[in-house]
Amino acid sequence: MLNLERLRTLDAVARHGSVSGAADGLHVTTSAVSQQLAKLEREAGQPLLAKNGRGVRLTDAGRLLAEHAARILSQVAVAQADLEAQRGRVVGDLRISAFPTAARGLFPVALAALRVGHPQLAVCSQELEGEDGVRGVVRGDLDLAVVLDWYNKPLPMPEGMAKRALLDDIADIAVPADHRLAGSAEVDLEEFAQDEWITWPEGEFCREWLMFTLGGKGFEPRISHVAGEHHTQMALIAAGLGVGVAPRLGRGPVPDGVRVVPVRDALRRHVYAIWRADADRRPSIRAAVDALLTAGAGVTDQPGVRDG
Repeated sequence: MLNLERLRTLDAVARHGSVSGAADGLHVTTSAVSQQLAKLEREAGQPLLAKNGRGVRLTDAGRLLAEHAARILSQVAVAQADLEAQRGRVVGDLRISAFPTAARGLFPVALAALRVGHPQLAVCSQELEGEDGVRGVVRGDLDLAVVLDWYNKPLPMPEGMAKRALLDDIADIAVPADHRLAGSAEVDLEEFAQDEWITWPEGEFCREWLMFTLGGKGFEPRISHVAGEHHTQMALIAAGLGVGVAPRLGRGPVPDGVRVVPVRDALRRHVYAIWRADADRRPSIRAAVDALLTAGAGVTDQPGVRDG
Protein backbone atom coordinates (compact mmCIF):
# COMPACT_ATOMS: atom_id res chain seq x y z
CA MET A 1 0.00 0.00 0.00
CA LEU A 2 1.40 3.39 -1.00
CA ASN A 3 1.49 5.90 1.85
CA LEU A 4 -0.30 9.20 1.13
CA GLU A 5 2.22 11.41 2.94
CA ARG A 6 5.08 9.78 1.04
CA LEU A 7 3.23 10.40 -2.22
CA ARG A 8 2.90 14.02 -1.10
CA THR A 9 6.67 14.14 -0.62
CA LEU A 10 7.31 12.72 -4.10
CA ASP A 11 4.85 15.22 -5.56
CA ALA A 12 6.75 18.05 -3.85
CA VAL A 13 10.06 16.86 -5.31
CA ALA A 14 8.49 16.72 -8.77
CA ARG A 15 7.01 20.22 -8.42
CA HIS A 16 10.04 21.90 -6.87
CA GLY A 17 12.66 20.01 -8.86
CA SER A 18 14.88 19.17 -5.91
CA VAL A 19 14.92 17.59 -2.46
CA SER A 20 15.83 20.90 -0.82
CA GLY A 21 13.01 22.70 -2.65
CA ALA A 22 10.56 20.03 -1.56
CA ALA A 23 11.77 20.35 2.03
CA ASP A 24 11.22 24.12 1.95
CA GLY A 25 7.76 23.70 0.45
CA LEU A 26 6.76 21.07 3.00
CA HIS A 27 8.42 22.93 5.91
CA VAL A 28 10.50 19.89 6.90
CA THR A 29 14.20 19.02 6.76
CA THR A 30 15.92 17.57 3.70
CA SER A 31 16.68 14.50 5.81
CA ALA A 32 12.97 13.97 6.44
CA VAL A 33 12.27 14.20 2.71
CA SER A 34 15.03 11.69 1.92
CA GLN A 35 13.71 9.27 4.53
CA GLN A 36 10.16 9.48 3.17
CA LEU A 37 11.38 8.90 -0.37
CA ALA A 38 13.49 5.90 0.68
CA LYS A 39 10.42 4.32 2.32
CA LEU A 40 8.31 5.07 -0.77
CA GLU A 41 10.90 3.39 -2.99
CA ARG A 42 10.64 0.27 -0.83
CA GLU A 43 6.84 0.39 -1.12
CA ALA A 44 7.05 0.86 -4.90
CA GLY A 45 9.69 -1.85 -5.28
CA GLN A 46 11.88 0.18 -7.64
CA PRO A 47 14.06 3.30 -7.68
CA LEU A 48 12.20 6.60 -7.96
CA LEU A 49 15.22 8.94 -7.89
CA ALA A 50 18.59 8.89 -9.60
CA LYS A 51 21.65 11.06 -9.02
CA ASN A 52 22.01 13.98 -11.40
CA GLY A 53 25.24 15.88 -10.78
CA ARG A 54 24.95 17.28 -7.26
CA GLY A 55 21.19 16.85 -7.27
CA VAL A 56 18.66 14.19 -8.19
CA ARG A 57 16.19 13.53 -10.96
CA LEU A 58 13.10 11.37 -11.13
CA THR A 59 13.47 8.01 -12.83
CA ASP A 60 10.83 6.90 -15.34
CA ALA A 61 9.07 5.10 -12.51
CA GLY A 62 9.40 8.19 -10.35
CA ARG A 63 7.81 10.41 -12.99
CA LEU A 64 4.99 7.92 -13.52
CA LEU A 65 4.26 7.68 -9.81
CA ALA A 66 4.55 11.46 -9.39
CA GLU A 67 1.87 11.95 -12.06
CA HIS A 68 -0.41 9.56 -10.18
CA ALA A 69 0.45 11.29 -6.89
CA ALA A 70 -0.59 14.69 -8.27
CA ARG A 71 -3.98 13.31 -9.33
CA ILE A 72 -4.47 11.49 -6.02
CA LEU A 73 -3.59 14.56 -3.96
CA SER A 74 -5.92 16.71 -6.07
CA GLN A 75 -8.78 14.32 -5.36
CA VAL A 76 -7.91 14.30 -1.66
CA ALA A 77 -8.01 18.11 -1.65
CA VAL A 78 -11.46 18.04 -3.27
CA ALA A 79 -12.65 15.49 -0.70
CA GLN A 80 -11.33 17.61 2.16
CA ALA A 81 -13.02 20.71 0.72
CA ASP A 82 -16.31 18.83 0.37
CA LEU A 83 -16.09 17.55 3.94
CA GLU A 84 -15.35 21.04 5.26
CA ALA A 85 -18.28 22.43 3.27
CA GLN A 86 -20.62 19.68 4.50
CA ARG A 87 -19.52 20.30 8.06
CA GLY A 88 -19.84 24.05 7.56
CA ARG A 89 -17.25 24.93 10.20
CA VAL A 90 -14.16 27.09 9.85
CA VAL A 91 -11.51 24.76 11.26
CA GLY A 92 -8.18 23.20 10.35
CA ASP A 93 -5.07 24.75 8.83
CA LEU A 94 -4.84 27.58 6.32
CA ARG A 95 -1.62 28.63 4.58
CA ILE A 96 -1.70 32.09 3.02
CA SER A 97 0.69 34.65 1.54
CA ALA A 98 0.64 38.27 0.43
CA PHE A 99 3.00 40.60 -1.39
CA PRO A 100 4.88 42.85 1.07
CA THR A 101 2.69 45.96 1.18
CA ALA A 102 -0.49 43.85 1.42
CA ALA A 103 1.07 41.74 4.17
CA ARG A 104 1.74 44.97 6.05
CA GLY A 105 -1.51 46.73 5.13
CA LEU A 106 -4.05 43.88 5.31
CA PHE A 107 -2.74 40.92 7.32
CA PRO A 108 -2.61 42.46 10.82
CA VAL A 109 -6.32 43.33 10.75
CA ALA A 110 -7.51 40.30 8.76
CA LEU A 111 -5.56 37.66 10.68
CA ALA A 112 -6.48 39.13 14.05
CA ALA A 113 -10.16 39.01 13.04
CA LEU A 114 -9.82 35.37 11.97
CA ARG A 115 -8.20 34.46 15.28
CA VAL A 116 -11.06 36.03 17.24
CA GLY A 117 -13.89 34.88 14.99
CA HIS A 118 -12.61 31.38 14.23
CA PRO A 119 -10.36 30.18 17.06
CA GLN A 120 -10.22 26.62 15.67
CA LEU A 121 -8.62 27.83 12.43
CA ALA A 122 -4.80 27.79 12.48
CA VAL A 123 -3.46 30.32 9.98
CA CYS A 124 0.15 30.31 8.80
CA SER A 125 1.09 33.38 6.76
CA GLN A 126 4.16 34.48 4.86
CA GLU A 127 5.28 37.43 2.74
CA LEU A 128 5.78 36.52 -0.92
CA GLU A 129 5.82 38.48 -4.15
CA GLY A 130 2.68 37.97 -6.21
CA GLU A 131 4.25 35.63 -8.79
CA ASP A 132 5.61 33.40 -6.01
CA GLY A 133 2.19 33.39 -4.35
CA VAL A 134 0.56 32.21 -7.58
CA ARG A 135 3.11 29.42 -7.94
CA GLY A 136 2.58 28.43 -4.30
CA VAL A 137 -1.18 28.09 -4.77
CA VAL A 138 -0.77 26.15 -8.02
CA ARG A 139 1.71 23.75 -6.38
CA GLY A 140 -0.50 23.31 -3.33
CA ASP A 141 2.05 24.83 -0.94
CA LEU A 142 -0.45 27.62 -0.20
CA ASP A 143 -4.22 27.62 0.18
CA LEU A 144 -4.68 31.30 -0.66
CA ALA A 145 -2.51 34.19 -1.85
CA VAL A 146 -3.03 37.95 -2.02
CA VAL A 147 -1.60 39.15 -5.32
CA LEU A 148 -1.79 42.22 -7.56
CA ASP A 149 -1.78 43.39 -11.09
CA TRP A 150 -1.60 46.90 -12.51
CA TYR A 151 -4.32 48.74 -14.39
CA ASN A 152 -2.35 48.37 -17.64
CA LYS A 153 -0.51 45.07 -17.06
CA PRO A 154 -2.37 41.97 -15.76
CA LEU A 155 -0.55 39.33 -13.73
CA PRO A 156 -0.57 36.04 -15.70
CA MET A 157 -2.96 33.61 -14.03
CA PRO A 158 -3.02 29.84 -14.66
CA GLU A 159 -6.23 27.94 -15.32
CA GLY A 160 -8.11 26.38 -12.44
CA MET A 161 -7.88 29.40 -10.15
CA ALA A 162 -10.63 31.32 -8.37
CA LYS A 163 -10.20 34.98 -7.42
CA ARG A 164 -11.92 37.78 -5.54
CA ALA A 165 -11.12 41.50 -5.85
CA LEU A 166 -10.19 43.04 -2.48
CA LEU A 167 -9.46 46.69 -3.30
CA ASP A 168 -7.85 49.05 -5.78
CA ASP A 169 -4.70 50.71 -4.49
CA ILE A 170 -3.40 53.99 -5.89
CA ALA A 171 0.32 54.61 -6.26
CA ASP A 172 1.95 58.06 -6.16
CA ILE A 173 5.44 59.21 -7.09
CA ALA A 174 7.78 59.74 -4.14
CA VAL A 175 10.36 62.48 -4.56
CA PRO A 176 12.99 64.15 -2.34
CA ALA A 177 11.63 67.11 -0.39
CA ASP A 178 13.75 69.55 -2.43
CA HIS A 179 12.72 68.06 -5.79
CA ARG A 180 11.43 70.57 -8.35
CA LEU A 181 8.00 68.82 -8.38
CA ALA A 182 7.70 68.22 -4.64
CA GLY A 183 4.95 70.81 -4.18
CA SER A 184 2.89 69.84 -7.23
CA ALA A 185 -0.81 69.06 -6.86
CA GLU A 186 -0.51 66.50 -9.70
CA VAL A 187 2.21 65.33 -12.03
CA ASP A 188 2.58 63.54 -15.35
CA LEU A 189 5.02 60.65 -15.60
CA GLU A 190 6.74 62.34 -18.56
CA GLU A 191 7.99 65.03 -16.17
CA PHE A 192 10.37 62.47 -14.63
CA ALA A 193 12.07 61.46 -17.87
CA GLN A 194 15.41 62.98 -16.78
CA ASP A 195 15.30 61.78 -13.15
CA GLU A 196 17.14 58.89 -11.60
CA TRP A 197 14.79 56.13 -10.42
CA ILE A 198 14.79 53.85 -7.39
CA THR A 199 12.77 50.72 -7.99
CA TRP A 200 12.24 46.99 -7.49
CA PRO A 201 14.79 44.29 -8.42
CA GLU A 202 15.04 43.11 -12.01
CA GLY A 203 12.68 40.25 -12.83
CA GLU A 204 9.96 41.30 -10.40
CA PHE A 205 6.52 41.91 -11.84
CA CYS A 206 6.33 45.51 -10.55
CA ARG A 207 9.72 46.34 -12.10
CA GLU A 208 8.48 44.96 -15.42
CA TRP A 209 5.32 47.06 -15.06
CA LEU A 210 7.35 50.23 -14.42
CA MET A 211 9.54 49.70 -17.48
CA PHE A 212 6.48 48.93 -19.60
CA THR A 213 4.54 51.96 -18.33
CA LEU A 214 7.34 54.51 -18.65
CA GLY A 215 8.29 53.07 -22.03
CA GLY A 216 4.73 53.79 -23.10
CA LYS A 217 5.32 57.43 -22.06
CA GLY A 218 8.24 57.67 -24.45
CA PHE A 219 11.26 57.17 -22.20
CA GLU A 220 13.31 54.47 -20.52
CA PRO A 221 13.91 55.24 -16.84
CA ARG A 222 17.46 55.62 -15.58
CA ILE A 223 17.55 53.02 -12.78
CA SER A 224 20.21 54.08 -10.28
CA HIS A 225 19.27 52.08 -7.19
CA VAL A 226 17.37 48.84 -6.62
CA ALA A 227 15.63 47.75 -3.40
CA GLY A 228 12.90 45.18 -2.84
CA GLU A 229 11.52 46.81 0.32
CA HIS A 230 9.49 50.02 0.07
CA HIS A 231 10.95 51.40 3.30
CA THR A 232 14.45 51.05 1.83
CA GLN A 233 13.32 52.77 -1.36
CA MET A 234 11.88 55.63 0.73
CA ALA A 235 15.13 56.00 2.68
CA LEU A 236 17.08 56.29 -0.59
CA ILE A 237 14.60 58.86 -1.90
CA ALA A 238 14.89 60.85 1.34
CA ALA A 239 18.65 60.96 0.77
CA GLY A 240 18.03 62.68 -2.56
CA LEU A 241 19.16 59.74 -4.68
CA GLY A 242 16.16 59.51 -7.00
CA VAL A 243 12.41 59.17 -7.34
CA GLY A 244 10.20 56.11 -7.09
CA VAL A 245 6.69 54.65 -7.09
CA ALA A 246 4.95 54.75 -3.70
CA PRO A 247 1.79 52.62 -3.37
CA ARG A 248 -0.57 53.80 -0.64
CA LEU A 249 -1.44 50.35 0.76
CA GLY A 250 0.85 49.57 3.70
CA ARG A 251 2.80 52.79 3.14
CA GLY A 252 2.80 54.06 6.73
CA PRO A 253 4.22 57.46 7.66
CA VAL A 254 6.24 59.10 4.89
CA PRO A 255 9.83 59.75 6.09
CA ASP A 256 11.18 63.24 6.61
CA GLY A 257 12.78 64.38 3.41
CA VAL A 258 10.20 62.67 1.14
CA ARG A 259 7.13 64.10 -0.56
CA VAL A 260 4.52 62.04 -2.43
CA VAL A 261 2.71 63.57 -5.38
CA PRO A 262 -0.35 62.09 -7.14
CA VAL A 263 -0.15 61.18 -10.82
CA ARG A 264 -2.73 62.92 -13.02
CA ASP A 265 -3.70 59.64 -14.72
CA ALA A 266 -3.80 57.58 -11.54
CA LEU A 267 -1.55 54.54 -11.22
CA ARG A 268 -3.82 51.80 -9.85
CA ARG A 269 -2.97 48.35 -8.53
CA HIS A 270 -5.76 45.77 -8.43
CA VAL A 271 -5.38 43.71 -5.25
CA TYR A 272 -7.15 40.37 -5.05
CA ALA A 273 -7.15 36.98 -3.36
CA ILE A 274 -6.64 33.79 -5.35
CA TRP A 275 -7.12 30.12 -4.51
CA ARG A 276 -7.56 26.85 -6.37
CA ALA A 277 -11.05 26.48 -7.79
CA ASP A 278 -11.28 22.94 -6.44
CA ALA A 279 -11.06 24.42 -2.91
CA ASP A 280 -13.83 26.95 -3.55
CA ARG A 281 -16.27 25.35 -1.10
CA ARG A 282 -13.92 25.39 1.89
CA PRO A 283 -15.40 27.51 4.70
CA SER A 284 -11.87 28.51 5.78
CA ILE A 285 -11.19 30.02 2.35
CA ARG A 286 -14.46 31.95 2.44
CA ALA A 287 -13.77 33.18 5.99
CA ALA A 288 -10.27 34.36 5.03
CA VAL A 289 -11.54 36.19 1.95
CA ASP A 290 -14.25 37.89 4.02
CA ALA A 291 -11.66 38.99 6.58
CA LEU A 292 -9.41 40.36 3.84
CA LEU A 293 -12.34 42.22 2.27
CA THR A 294 -13.16 43.83 5.60
CA ALA A 295 -9.51 44.79 6.12
CA GLY A 296 -9.39 46.22 2.60
CA ALA A 297 -12.52 48.28 3.20
CA GLY A 298 -10.93 49.68 6.35
CA VAL A 299 -7.84 50.73 4.42
CA THR A 300 -9.98 52.40 1.76
CA ASP A 301 -11.81 54.35 4.47
CA GLN A 302 -8.62 55.82 5.96
CA PRO A 303 -8.19 59.25 4.37
CA GLY A 304 -4.63 59.62 5.63
CA VAL A 305 -3.66 56.50 3.69
CA ARG A 306 -5.71 56.97 0.59
CA ASP A 307 -5.24 60.63 -0.21
CA GLY A 308 -1.43 60.52 -0.30
